[in-house]
Amino acid sequence: MKSAIQTFLSKGPPDEVAIAAFLKAHTFPIVEGRQATFVYHGAADAVNLRHWVFGLASSQSFERVPTTNLWHHTLEIPPQSRVEYKLEIHQAGHRQWIQDPLNSNLAHDPFGANSVCHGQGYERPDWTEPDPDARKGSLKEMLFSQTTLGGPRRVSVYLPARFRETRRYPLLIVHDGGDYMRYASLQTVLDNLIHRLEVAPLVVALTHPGDRLGEYPNHPGHAAFIAEQLLPEMQAKFPLYEAPASRCLMGASFGGVAALSTAWRYPGVFGRLLLQSGSFAFTDIGESKRGPTFAKVVDFINAFRDRPGKPSEKVYLSCGTYESLIYENRTMVPVLQGTGMDVRYEEARDGHNWENWRDRLRSGLSWLFPGPLWMVYE
Repeated sequence: MKSAIQTFLSKGPPDEVAIAAFLKAHTFPIVEGRQATFVYHGAADAVNLRHWVFGLASSQSFERVPTTNLWHHTLEIPPQSRVEYKLEIHQAGHRQWIQDPLNSNLAHDPFGANSVCHGQGYERPDWTEPDPDARKGSLKEMLFSQTTLGGPRRVSVYLPARFRETRRYPLLIVHDGGDYMRYASLQTVLDNLIHRLEVAPLVVALTHPGDRLGEYPNHPGHAAFIAEQLLPEMQAKFPLYEAPASRCLMGASFGGVAALSTAWRYPGVFGRLLLQSGSFAFTDIGESKRGPTFAKVVDFINAFRDRPGKPSEKVYLSCGTYESLIYENRTMVPVLQGTGMDVRYEEARDGHNWENWRDRLRSGLSWLFPGPLWMVYE
């Protein structure tokens, strides 16, 4: 069966009227089974698709329809995939990366926004969208004027709807908490999952790092701040359970390294870990090819693999199959299982991005802190 673009072009060289009608009749990219066709309409000397799918050439050339400014490229996109991308436009000796003008679906991160292609069958989970029936939790701010990191630190605190001083709550400590809130809809997710009784009501400490690349890879000052300053202050200010099983460290990418290394430095303090796309670079022999940014990570993960101990009781681990870190995360699973921890591992056809981490929050949080729904029916 011909694709939409093949059918359109089979009618002969299109004029601008035909091109306008074609663009109006479709949403882009055009997803047909396992094929996604990307289209650009505009003056250019060359157009490339730039994406973040590890294993594929990161730059793929569009084909120009002769005598027109219509460009197209078809890529295999397996079902349930999320692929973030940009278009690279070459013109008059200049090169520019842009969002796809024909695609309004954007994913945001600290560096801006990318266009998003959804493979057949992918739908944004409804529990990540605002629910008018779900009561909203509240946010408070804490300031630590002096810390083991050598300067002040701000921590935001999420309190669930119907929070009461007369009951006790588990504690979730989130690395890069501000980014989780902005780019992974964390407050909406918490409000919805607690409302649906899928996750127990939680008190959540949202940290805001300074130099995250310096602080997160097994930094003793960072671990001390979390375990010796933040945790006691949270226990003093809020009605929290005291058992380690009621405390969870969470983080993505370098934040996952920070969560694991903190629990490793303070075994028996945090009974739960939620690690997303952890930057778990290591070496078995020779030098790491990931560069100086990962040097301290490699030192830590090598040490952890040699002497893992038992940093926690349960750990949820997730990673995207389109990430360069998929090998390292898969390799960590038997290492973590070998410690005696209860491990749950999940993969998704997605990349190293906030919406991938958002989409895994339900399975991670509901397993680590099940609400009444799962406690009754699971």
